[in-house]
Amino acid sequence: MAYLLAVETATKVCSVGLFKDDKLLLLKEEKGAYSHAENLAVFADDILRESNLSSIDLSAIIVSKGPGSFTGLRIGVSFAKGLCYSLKIPLISVDTLHALALGWIQAGNSTAEFICPMIDARRMEVYSAIYSAKLECIKPISADVIEAESYSEILQSKRTVFIGDGAKKCENLLQAENRIFKTDFLPSAAYLGEEGFRKFLQAENESVAYFEPYYLKEFVALKSKKGNLG
Repeated sequence: MAYLLAVETATKVCSVGLFKDDKLLLLKEEKGAYSHAENLAVFADDILRESNLSSIDLSAIIVSKGPGSFTGLRIGVSFAKGLCYSLKIPLISVDTLHALALGWIQAGNSTAEFICPMIDARRMEVYSAIYSAKLECIKPISADVIEAESYSEILQSKRTVFIGDGAKKCENLLQAENRIFKTDFLPSAAYLGEEGFRKFLQAENESVAYFEPYYLKEFVALKSKKGNLG
């Protein structure tokens, strides 16, 4: 038996879950805005207290590795690494888009043949991948600029559900009949347990010292368009 704490911060969602093996025991999350710095440690403490556990009872930490928000991922991974280092337990990472697609399949929400999880990457760009209903990778993760013809080859023949906050950018552009949009189905720590527990059993651990989130793109700081104050 293993207790695993899962951390999801790749988007605006701040989510922490506790698993007993691959079974979710407790979940706490905030979906409204970027609140990772304020809520992450609080959620973890609340979950452990409500479960009558302490941090020393944890067997590993699972973290959503991205792609996603640069700042969100940094906060989540730093928090996970800090726990792993202090408790001397394994760090396990799970691909954010893979976990989102798995969550959709587990929920049994749709009979769509393909699932396209999307994360907002600002402007008209998204991080996306496409999976079959059996979670086979059809299109690997990429950063895509959304246009009217995006994913047209797939949509011509396969009913595809677009999930995640990035899917909002597609609703008014993609006109193929085979499209479905579920923009309120968002990343959650609840979807990290199955893959995280599998990796735990196989000892597929990350280096606590050297692991970095999967940003997909380099972070670029932009100059403000506002004039100087004064």
